Parts: sequence; C-alpha cells; structure tokens
Amino acid sequence: MQTTLAPADPAGLEADRWIQVGSSTKQQTELAVQEALAPVLGRGEPKLTIIFCSPAFNLAEVSRLVQAAVGAGEVIGCSTAGELLRDQPLSGGLLIWALGGDGFAVTTGVGIGSPETGLRDAAHDAAQCLKRLERKQHTLLFVLADGLCGDQMEVVRGAYEVSGAGVPLMGGCAGDDMALQGTQQIHSGEILSHAVVAAAITSNAPMAIGIAHGWEPLSEAMLVTQSRGTTLETLDDRPALDVYLDTYDAPAEVRNNPAAFFDFAHTRPIGVARRNRTEIRYVYGADYEKRSLTIFAEVPQGGMAYLMQGSSTSVLNATSEVCSLAEEALGGQPAKGFMLLECVARKSLLSNAGLLEESLRLPTVRDEATIGGFYTYGEIARTEGSGGLHNQTVVALALA
Repeated sequence: MQTTLAPADPAGLEADRWIQVGSSTKQQTELAVQEALAPVLGRGEPKLTIIFCSPAFNLAEVSRLVQAAVGAGEVIGCSTAGELLRDQPLSGGLLIWALGGDGFAVTTGVGIGSPETGLRDAAHDAAQCLKRLERKQHTLLFVLADGLCGDQMEVVRGAYEVSGAGVPLMGGCAGDDMALQGTQQIHSGEILSHAVVAAAITSNAPMAIGIAHGWEPLSEAMLVTQSRGTTLETLDDRPALDVYLDTYDAPAEVRNNPAAFFDFAHTRPIGVARRNRTEIRYVYGADYEKRSLTIFAEVPQGGMAYLMQGSSTSVLNATSEVCSLAEEALGGQPAKGFMLLECVARKSLLSNAGLLEESLRLPTVRDEATIGGFYTYGEIARTEGSGGLHNQTVVALALA
C-alpha cells in the first residue's frame, strides 16, 4: 500500500534539508551517545532528534547527553524492542534519527495517560504541538506512545481529534526488549511512562508513507458479533477462541496451554477490514473459560474480520519493499531519508527463519538515502479513513 501525503512541488523544494542516522552498540552510555551523535552533528544543528534506545541503557542519561549536544533542537524518543539500520538490526543498541535544515520546521508535544484512563487524552495533548507550528506545504504528525498502556487505537483517535483529516499521522509504540514490564518515552530531556510524545514536522518537500505486512486472509470475512475493548468474544455468533482454534486446526497443546497458545498465535494474526485495506491485529492471549481472545488493540464490534496467514517469505517481501512503496509516492522526487518502523513479532518470525539480516537489504532504495528506525509494539499510520493502528506490519516514512 502506498499513499501520497501531498503532491510534489518542485518549485518549492529546498536544497538545505537533510536526514541523518547514527547508531552505537557500545555498552558505556557516554561513548554510545558520542558514537551515535557523530554523523548527525557532522551535518549541522538538528531541528529534530529522535532517540530509539534499548532499555539496557539508562535512558535518562542518554537523553541528558543528547539534549546537551543538540542545543536548541527538539528531542523526543522512546525505549525499543530493537533498532533498525539499512543493512542490519541492532539488539541492545542506541539509534539516533535526525533531520535539519531550513527546509524543515518542527514543534513537539507531550501528554500523560495512565493504565486506568489509557492514552487518548495523552495523544490529544501531545498533538497540540500542531497548533504552534508555522506550516510549510507538507505537514505530518509523528507520535511515539507507551506500548503497554491500554488500547493503542486510542492514540490514533486522540491525535486525530487535533490533527483532523488533513494531517497524516505516523508513529510507533515503544517497547522494552520483550520484557513486557514497562516502556519509556522521552521529551526534552524528561523520561516518562504511560505517555505520548509527538513531533509536528513540516517541510517544503513531499513526505509519504508506505505500509506493507505480507499477510493474506485464510478465512472468509466474519462479523464481529461481540467485543469489548481488546477482548474479542464472538465471531459470527460463535466463541472467538473456538473459531480461531478450529480455523487454524490448532494442535491439542494449544487448546489448553496458554504458553503454547502464545507461541502459536505469534504468527496467526487477525485482520480488521477497513474501506480500502486490512489492518493487522496481534493475538496475544486466550481465555479458555470464556472462550475469548485477547487482542493487542480493538477489533470493533459490528465490523468485519479475517483470520490471516503468511510465511517468512511473504513477511520478508513486505519488509524489503516498504521503503520503495513510500518513495514511489513522493511524486517523482528522490527520498533523502526514511523512517522505518517494524513490528517486533515480524522480527521474531524472520529470526526463526534465518532471514532477519536479509530483510534489511533494500536494493531498490538509493545508497545515498538514510534509513533508520526501531522494532515496535505497534505501528501507527493514518493517511485516510477511521483506522491507523497496525500490528505485525512494517511502515516507512519517506522524506524528499
């Protein structure tokens, strides 16, 4: 899938726009920050610096050092479940993604939620930074949300209340290296949890989003006859767990063992039918007494859903093509750089198949284009319609 955020306007393009990525796997925090920042500061003073950092680091120290180095530039970031470079994944690393030049302008915002109230109001508050932005021709709202705090679809709804239909939304849900204990967010040197941080980015040149997942429907479309939040109770008036197990012909141990079910469901998501696409939802639990499924995000009652299937090959193909899909939507302008966000569940599938390294080789993207990002607990990409929250998907932002 590819979507152009706005038509190209060659007359408005500026040469003084840059995107740069730096990374480090050094264990000593100060040395890691110095190494990761070196290529960024070599380009100039960033307008926006985004920190993607393993929770193995002291994020407060990382944030303090980065903020001191970039001066007046805006800084946001989050903890991750792995970091992404053009040609390799990092584990336990630090990655810094930055943009600068007079062709960009940036404002940032933050909102605080809670496990009880979720993140809708937090996203609404964070998105207020759009109102302080002096917009150029092309504008996008980038958000990073706590990946373990409520229904992540609420992040999309809260941000949309401010951005409206005219501003595309992209971002990711913070991770914690699969500990599933708690994630952290960064805003202007402050370390937060249960939060949403946002950057409103405006540019004289086009920006475009590519989305790919590699999953295909295994079942016919089914009506979601009963659901409550992230609990899917019935499909076509049958217990959702029974439909799931029977459709996938699950082995005996999966039918009564929660740990076996978790491993089984890892590569068998649910697809939510939208008007022009299918959004993927990660199934991460089952209630054997109530015969229901626990989903990472809402599967709306009254909507249509599919049980999905895929393979390491189909997932690999989606990963390798998504940057090209985004660049093709720039209206003929070459991309200076990409932000790449990929679900950690896809990382696990490709790792098990021995294809993780190959997934990050992107031969159709020019060598001069910078690529960096992180492995997420959920991906956000809304360019039209009511949805925008994805699981087990890869999303790329291309900037001309």
